[in-house]
Amino acid sequence: MDKIIQEWFTKGKSDLKEAEFLLKHKRPLCNVAFFIHQAAEKYLKGFLIAKGWELEKIHNLEKLVDECIKINPSFKKFVEPLRRITRYYFESRYPIGYDVEYKTREIREDLDTVKEIAKTVNKEVLKK
Repeated sequence: MDKIIQEWFTKGKSDLKEAEFLLKHKRPLCNVAFFIHQAAEKYLKGFLIAKGWELEKIHNLEKLVDECIKINPSFKKFVEPLRRITRYYFESRYPIGYDVEYKTREIREDLDTVKEIAKTVNKEVLKK
């Protein structure tokens, strides 16, 4: 595996661990949500780069997963959860004009989704 691709996955794994740590230690859910988003973004971008995609500086996970689906249709199962996770990037970092309530159950589900994305991505890239 190319060094740059490995770096994307290493950073994604670090973000996942940070999200788990913050959740375990009952830190603000908006911070957990941010790291969930970051982990998903890095795994998806790492996958796409491994498949020849030219890096785009975007944070929209819906767009990234659409690109992944073009390469591997099994990514379709991640479309719905990634809609919610995409919002985390902006909602957790910028004033958006409305209140956001994060639910522990949804955060846990989204964390599990990103773990599944990581497994899928690693399996697909390593079979190369």
